[in-house]
Order: sequence, then C-alpha cells, then structure tokens
Amino acid sequence: MQRDILLLGEPALYESSSEVTLEQVPMIDDWVEDLRDTLLAFRKRYHAGRAIAAPQIGIKKRVVYRNLNGIETIFINPRLLFGDDDMFELWDDCMSFPNLLVRVMRHARCTAIYRDRDWTEHTVRLEGDMSELLQHECDHLDGILATMRAIDDKSFKSSFRS
Repeated sequence: MQRDILLLGEPALYESSSEVTLEQVPMIDDWVEDLRDTLLAFRKRYHAGRAIAAPQIGIKKRVVYRNLNGIETIFINPRLLFGDDDMFELWDDCMSFPNLLVRVMRHARCTAIYRDRDWTEHTVRLEGDMSELLQHECDHLDGILATMRAIDDKSFKSSFRS
C-alpha cells in the first residue's frame, strides 16, 4: 500500500529507528510492499528514486528498500563500515524534500553488513553512488537528514521536479 512520505520538518524523521527482531520477520513483507509501492509512486511522479528507508513512511524500523532497474534489495538492520577516509562531494536529493538539493560529503566506499528477508546475513562492498545511496538511507535510520550534513550554509539549491 502506498503511504505518505514524511516531509522535511516532520519530528518523526529525526528519531532513531529500532532494530528488527527475529520475531518481527513475518511483518517484513508488509513493510516491503508499502516501501515498494511508495517508491514506485514517487518515481512515477518525480522520475527519480532508487531507495527508501522505512522511517520515511512512518515505520520506525531499521529497514531500507532499494529498487534498481527492477531488482529489489532489502537491507534489514544494516551496519556500515568505512575502511578509509576517502570522501567525495555531491548534491544529495531526498524523497522527504523532493525539490531541494543539499551539498554533502560522503565516503567513497563502505562495507554494508545486513540481513535479508530470510534473515540471512550478507556483507557487500559498495563504491561511489551505491556507497553514497546506502549512507543516505542509513542516516534516515538514525534520524539524520542530508540537510544536517550540509557542507555549509550555502549548500542548498532548488531542484524543481514535477
């Protein structure tokens, strides 16, 4: 079911999410359906969107849904490890503020450790835009928005999409 995306300024976006427990695994399919439907509706309207974090639709759980070219990945309780300090600068966008870009610094590489729907643990090395994407989504799980990571007070620009 498509849900409303919480928008910049909504207090719930600034709260940390709790880990999914083994007992909650049966609920994941419903959460993923809502995340998928919401992402696809956003994509249809704005022609953008690769991933969404559960807190953005009011689910206070550590779940990220990614859909790239129709290939879905569910990150449950993701943890990120950074092996070096190599960073890059980019204009970040977000479904919670679809008409705003924020200039931020992100790690060029990271290792993600997460569980899938079957509760199997995975480790994957990400670089470039995939590293940046998961960092952005994991920030949502911790109540951190890209606006809070802005490089300076001039790191904002309009990005009108319709």
